[in-house]
Amino acid sequence: MNYTFERWNTTKSMDLYGVNDWGKGYFTLAGNGDLMVMPSPGQSADAVSIPEIVTGMKARGLDMPVLLRIENILSSRISKLNESFLSAITTLDYKGSYIGAYPIKVNQQEQVVEKITRFGSRYHHGLEAGSKAELIAAMGMLRDSKAPLICNGYKDEEFVDLGLYASKIGHFCIMVVEMPGELPLILERAKALGAKPVLGIRIKLSSRAGGHWADSGGDRSIFGLDTTQIVQAIDLLKQEDMLDCLQMVHYHLGSQISNIREIRTAVNEACQVYSGIFQEGAPLKYLDLGGGLAVDYDGSQSNFLSSRNYTLDEYCIDIIEAVMTSLHESPIPHPTIITESGRALVAYYSMLLFNVLDVTRFQTAALPETLPVDCHPQIQYMNEALQTLTIRNIQECFNDILFYRDEVRDLFNHGKISLRERSLSEQIFWAALNEIEKKARDLKHLTPELEDIQRALADIYYCNFSVFQSLPDSWAIGQLFPVMPIHRLDEEPTRRAIIADITCDCDGKLDRFIDSHELKRFLPLHELKDSEEYFLGAFLVGAYQETLGDLHNLLGDTNVVTVRIQKNGEFKFVGEQEGDTVADTLSHVSYDAKRLVVRFRKMAEEAVRKGNISPQERREIMQAYEAGLRGYTYFER
Repeated sequence: MNYTFERWNTTKSMDLYGVNDWGKGYFTLAGNGDLMVMPSPGQSADAVSIPEIVTGMKARGLDMPVLLRIENILSSRISKLNESFLSAITTLDYKGSYIGAYPIKVNQQEQVVEKITRFGSRYHHGLEAGSKAELIAAMGMLRDSKAPLICNGYKDEEFVDLGLYASKIGHFCIMVVEMPGELPLILERAKALGAKPVLGIRIKLSSRAGGHWADSGGDRSIFGLDTTQIVQAIDLLKQEDMLDCLQMVHYHLGSQISNIREIRTAVNEACQVYSGIFQEGAPLKYLDLGGGLAVDYDGSQSNFLSSRNYTLDEYCIDIIEAVMTSLHESPIPHPTIITESGRALVAYYSMLLFNVLDVTRFQTAALPETLPVDCHPQIQYMNEALQTLTIRNIQECFNDILFYRDEVRDLFNHGKISLRERSLSEQIFWAALNEIEKKARDLKHLTPELEDIQRALADIYYCNFSVFQSLPDSWAIGQLFPVMPIHRLDEEPTRRAIIADITCDCDGKLDRFIDSHELKRFLPLHELKDSEEYFLGAFLVGAYQETLGDLHNLLGDTNVVTVRIQKNGEFKFVGEQEGDTVADTLSHVSYDAKRLVVRFRKMAEEAVRKGNISPQERREIMQAYEAGLRGYTYFER
């Protein structure tokens, strides 16, 4: 009988890692197994090899880990959002328009904000600021007088003055009243500075969205005015003869809203509030729906927390349609719709690249052919369970193995068996788990206990990065990011692994991975080669991860490289930012590098005086110490 075995190929790797699902057309594989990145979805002729970019980085002296930004993708995301809304407006004959505003908090890095203002200028895409620091950054970065500068967040007198000054010099600045006490302050400062503000009111909706950020909406949300407070604000504006300043209604339902139905429900409710305020005499023009446009991190196209059950076009159509339906019988002009989408703009264009430093493989020692004559009965029972294992009694055997293993450990803790006997029992236990895992592959349905065996037997790949610095949402809220090798994808990945970072923390790991159907507790990876580095990438990391990262173990910001893809697969480096040195990270926690050198030099001189080291050794030690201060905080080969 002849058997035909299909060889591994890049198509299988595409399916295994879900590249087409989460990549949204920005990523593909080359025939040589390299992961390729494209400037716009489907432009395969212009695709660039990510490993080739890595080679260019290393030639320029930039070590791993590196945050790689593809600036074309950011331009593409801005265009797609604006063009999708324009298409929906045209299709539905909507009488209003659309403007976008990028919330700086999503990624405040200067290079990111600069690119957004530049690429978004053709659409008058603006910025949203939620603090004085963000407002000052926005005032300095935004050059388009037609692009909105939306001021959210808590506002003291200085914040209000800055916003009013922004209006006076020509910014299209909208001051959003988030708290009832802000409106009297804004009106007072406007009179003092001789400025006429453009005002918005943030409203509290009863509508809520599911997920991590559900508390952004609902009656108990922190920000916003309830209906009574809205009426009071309108009365105050009428009293001050400044109702004509109120031009916008704003709400924020939450971030990463996976279910389109929740988005529509919120729009409908907001339109009723908009209509009510308009009927009070306010010349409203703008309806700001806040953020919420989700990213399909796992590619499942579902209402799972790391996904979304709608496309970008459906999102835009549903919003426009919901506004039109809500205002259908009203004489109110269709408002200009504003959304503050940040995650959906910047997530795709950044990826974290890192190398694998080492691996721990689960390998069981060979069991003796026969057990010692005086072997404890519990160990004998454990061995008998292993010898009688079949696919029919696999669950029973697993239960027995666990029971006997725990019994032996208890005996050891009470001094009833020796260290060697304990070791023998552990060998039998892990050998049994190996055999159970192999046989379980033929089962259609696995119990949770049997599924956990796969994770328990997975290799540990130690990688050169910090989860807490570069992927903090993975640790803090269980956010899933696509993770995969960036090369050798024409080879079958034969190892099952979890990923550990280089922090001294048991939480510094990735052990939950995307899958189109359910979470995977391990990641298929390749065997390491002695003479070749192995590189992995974590993708869709452009939103929040840079600014939320912390200095756990004093591992600082990574190197950052920005690349622009040219025609026919060429690319050029358009931005480089060196990561933190050891001295940089120490300064963040109030150390002074110069004082440390002085102190350490005194200790070294004391060692010379005591005869522990020679003067020449002192020089070498000081050179190493000072070089360490100048060095990268991550592993350097």
